[in-house]
Amino acid sequence: MDNELVKRLVWSGLLAGFGALASIAAARVAATVFRRIYGEDPPD
Repeated sequence: MDNELVKRLVWSGLLAGFGALASIAAARVAATVFRRIYGEDPPD
């Protein structure tokens, strides 16, 4: 794991993975809040 390129690739993968998870979580929370406020599903 001393190769700088491998470290950068691992970092990029981790960043992309956590970013995707955060995006999914934020969309779910926003949809839940919208449903509670308006009592209907959010628009697509």
